Amino acid sequence: MPSLGVNIDHVATIRQARRTNEPDPVWAAAMAELGGCDQITVHLREDRRHIQDRDLRLLKETVKVRLNLECACVAEMISIACQLKPTQVCLVPERREEVTTEGGLNVAGNLDLVTDCVKQLQQAGIKVSLFVDPDRLQLDAAEVTGAEIVELHTGAYAHAWMTSAQATRWQHIVDGVAYARQLGLTVDAGHGLTYTNVEPIAKISELHELNIGHSIISRAIFSGLTEAVREMKAILNRCSVAS
Repeated sequence: MPSLGVNIDHVATIRQARRTNEPDPVWAAAMAELGGCDQITVHLREDRRHIQDRDLRLLKETVKVRLNLECACVAEMISIACQLKPTQVCLVPERREEVTTEGGLNVAGNLDLVTDCVKQLQQAGIKVSLFVDPDRLQLDAAEVTGAEIVELHTGAYAHAWMTSAQATRWQHIVDGVAYARQLGLTVDAGHGLTYTNVEPIAKISELHELNIGHSIISRAIFSGLTEAVREMKAILNRCSVAS
C-alpha cells in the first residue's frame, strides 16, 4: 500500500482569494496529520498564487511528518529550499499562465540545469524527486541527474477516466513504475487523483507514495461544512439568548 502525501496548496488558494489570514494552510497540515497522512506537500510558485514564504517557515517548524516542497528549477526557489531544508524537494515544471501543473518536467531537454539543481539540493542534505511523465526517455534522464525519486504524472490517466483511453493510460503508469524501479528509483505518483479514480493506481505494486491535494481539500469542504454551520448557528443562538 502506498503512503499518502497531502497537498495543502488549495487551502492557501482560498485564503489568497481574499488576501486575509484564513483558512491557514499551517492548520490544514496539522489536521491532515491527525487524519493519518504520511507527508505534507506544498508548491511554492514564483508568483506566490497560493503558498507564501511565511507558510513554509511555519510548516518547517510544525510539521511532524515529512515535508515535501515542490518548486521550479530556478535560482530563487533552489536557494529558498536549501535554506529551509525540507525533507524532500520535488522539482516540477512551472508556467505563469497555467492553472495547475500541466505535465511532467522535461528532464531530457534540460539535463544540465536539472542535474545542477539536484546536486545543489543534495549538498544541502535534501532528498530530490523529479515530477515526470511515465516516459522512458524522461526516466532515463532522471536517473542520470542523480535524483533518488521520481513522481509520475498521473494527469493523463485522470483525464482519461471513464473513456476508451483509460486502460491505455493506466498501463503507461504501470510500465513507468516498473521501468523506474529497474533504474533503481523510488517511485511516487500524483496529479488529478480523486476518490473515484485512485484505486487502480493505488493497487500498482512498488509505488511508494501518492500525492493528492485538490480532491481531498474539495471533499473536506463538504465533509466538514455541516459542523461548521452548526458552530456558527450555536454562536448566533447564544447571542440571541444573551440579548
